[in-house]
Amino acid sequence: MRTALVIGTGLIGTSAALALVQRGVTVHLADHDPQQARTAAALGAGTDEAPEGPVDLVIVAAPPAHVAGVLADAMRRGVARGYLDVASVKGGPRRELEALGLDLTGYLGTHPMSGREKSGPLAATGDLFEGRPWVLTPTRDTDTEVLNLALELVSHCRAVPVVMDADAHDRAVALVSHMPHLVSSMVAARLEHAEEAAVRLCGQGIRDVTRIAASDPRMWIDILSANPGPVADLLSDVAADLDETVRALRALQSSDEDKRRDGTAGVEDVLRRGNAGQVRVPGKHGSAPRVYETVVVLIDDQPGQLARIFADAGRAGVNIEDVRIEHATGQQAGLVQLMVEPKAAAPLKEALRERGWALRQ
Repeated sequence: MRTALVIGTGLIGTSAALALVQRGVTVHLADHDPQQARTAAALGAGTDEAPEGPVDLVIVAAPPAHVAGVLADAMRRGVARGYLDVASVKGGPRRELEALGLDLTGYLGTHPMSGREKSGPLAATGDLFEGRPWVLTPTRDTDTEVLNLALELVSHCRAVPVVMDADAHDRAVALVSHMPHLVSSMVAARLEHAEEAAVRLCGQGIRDVTRIAASDPRMWIDILSANPGPVADLLSDVAADLDETVRALRALQSSDEDKRRDGTAGVEDVLRRGNAGQVRVPGKHGSAPRVYETVVVLIDDQPGQLARIFADAGRAGVNIEDVRIEHATGQQAGLVQLMVEPKAAAPLKEALRERGWALRQ
């Protein structure tokens, strides 16, 4: 691939453009908002000038509702050898293109499984997709050249290609992305009018649950409007679990011992099923989840503290597998949770204590 045209210069389109430019590809940028394309160009994602002739690949990074129309226009104008989109739903756009009677041998629907709470070109980064799954949904009619161009794009972005059926993809993202986003928003909505004294008690747990609720509602309306059925089916199952859990909790308030016993069993059931589902979430680098030991360090909220901890861990020959930070309420301090292999926990604790760090159990 030597040339590409990215149509849609938001977070995903601009990030893909940045990655391609870094690999020496000449990238042209287009957007319904010319100023946004100019912004992406100013960031080094390519040029907002139109290509003089056909490019190797068109990448459509428009909202799902507009993908088919943008693709159809580009395909009818013959602006590329191959066409793909990066929308978060796949079945709907393809069916729309089929209904328009277009030759789809040169088209491939894709979806990079990466993003941020922020949107727009200013949030873009060339390493956004590194190590992340990038779903490809070829059919028997997909031209081999287009598939190879898509694989080259994925390689340039340092992502991991995953081949799926389009409708299976839509059901999957409803489960792992779209439904959880709505649930996160529902939990966060409980905080909107909560008492200030209660909100001040927020810890890492509520931050984890509500983090994705900070995303742009307009963007998510576009996404959910393109995949409403599978998301509604999943939320219906969640609603059934909620109803059963509410009944179980009400039973725990009863003075009747049998009802309390049933309530305990109901709550335990949903918690245990949660345990069983959580262990299926892939771990580091997409591998099977592993159990790490946590070393908790008290730090001051000052520049260079994290760098010192990581440097001291490195001197001890310990690799930090994951890290979390919990900030203390009303204090310029926090707890850093260092996740390490169990056999490395004791040496790390000893090394950190020797270097003056305060550890917590």
